[in-house]
Amino acid sequence: MSARLLLLCPGQGGQHGAMYELARTDAGAAAMLDACGLSSADAATMFDNRVAQPAIVGATLAMWEALRQRVMPPDLVTGYSVGELSAYGVAGAFDPAAAVSLAATRARLMSGAVTEAQALVAIGGVPLEPARALVAAADFDVAIITGLDTCIAGGREATLAPLEQAVGAAGGRLQRLPVGIASHTALMATAVAPFAAALLATPFHRPACPVLSGIGAEAITGHARAVETLSRQLSETIVWSDCMDAAAEAGMTVALELGPGAALARMLQARHPHIACRSVADFRSLDGIVAWLERQAG
Repeated sequence: MSARLLLLCPGQGGQHGAMYELARTDAGAAAMLDACGLSSADAATMFDNRVAQPAIVGATLAMWEALRQRVMPPDLVTGYSVGELSAYGVAGAFDPAAAVSLAATRARLMSGAVTEAQALVAIGGVPLEPARALVAAADFDVAIITGLDTCIAGGREATLAPLEQAVGAAGGRLQRLPVGIASHTALMATAVAPFAAALLATPFHRPACPVLSGIGAEAITGHARAVETLSRQLSETIVWSDCMDAAAEAGMTVALELGPGAALARMLQARHPHIACRSVADFRSLDGIVAWLERQAG
């Protein structure tokens, strides 16, 4: 069987001060970053939502720009949270500058939906259904489902302490994430319609390959469905575990996370170990990434 390539586009959490450096070793990628106004990553602001979202999308698209003419074309692309927007850029549906601009708009609208302090947390060690009950009791929402006993939850900071206590009492663990908005929860509802309008106003090209929707693990190529799912995911639960399963069911044999970070590659490798999976963060050079993909292609 011939190799089938899945590209993974990360969300917030893995950004770092050197996240543009490997892509910038390619002249085309460096020019793309410059055209998008992403000359460097500022460690002091990189976790601020309005900075992080366009920076992550830009870093992801620059890495693909550096690789795309040297590696096999992807059969499927998927992205985690804001990475879903990157995925449409990787698939060619949005031009890079447009995708980065949309990310800035998305960040602005989501930050504008914050009326009081919010929190996003990772919960582990509690099965999903009991975790849902604990989350709901604390007036939080499940934001992202990542496994049978792992999820991300978001809500108001005022009710975080009771949730942490309840998770601990259930034998689980809770870690606050460096994201100041309750992404993919009902608290983001006011951002959905204006982001859909921004997506509709942006030129859309038919993707070169399908993009998996985060809220339904559906393979999408059409404009209307892309706009609907990209906007709805701001306030609805992302089922990342289903996305990983859908990629496996579609016959993907090789997966590359475009970075920054390697969280998606680790999750996919743990859930579907038969898929050869790496992140660009594992390599020191573009040549190393290309050589690894060539080996997987046989």
